Amino acid sequence: MNRHINRREWLGVIAAGALGAVAARVIAADAPAAASGAPTPLKLSDAEWRKRLSPGQYAVLRNEGTERPRSSPLNDEKRRGTYHCAGCDLPLFSSDTKYESGTGWPSFHTALPGALGTKTDFKAILPRTEYHCARCGGHQGHVFDDGPAPTGKRYCNNGIALRFAPAEA
Repeated sequence: MNRHINRREWLGVIAAGALGAVAARVIAADAPAAASGAPTPLKLSDAEWRKRLSPGQYAVLRNEGTERPRSSPLNDEKRRGTYHCAGCDLPLFSSDTKYESGTGWPSFHTALPGALGTKTDFKAILPRTEYHCARCGGHQGHVFDDGPAPTGKRYCNNGIALRFAPAEA
């Protein structure tokens, strides 16, 4: 029997193909990169994380929460220094790469080498690139392609997920 595919079936085939292509890109993007000198992973129990972090830090770092914009004093930090993960103290960003993005969150155009891992996040329906600390896996924020030179990236970070270490005078 010769059967014709109707419009609804064609749309289903096209949608399935598109989702398959997106899934393949996500899997490839989330595959761990072979990095020499990568930080040793820090694995703690949920109870240990709760003991180590404030409730706000726990919500952001361990449950991928987001702090309110303009709520972090680090958004206005202007001194030279290094921004570390609040969960494990791994250095993530240099103050030399921080800039005012107007978003209400500390923003950087470049991360320190090997400091971050990424994954695709679909929480806002459209895919975004979420980044996390390479050592403890703590959620830091999202990276966007609307930042300044030299990278064109905007690492939009939750201030509560960071600790600032001023440069020595």
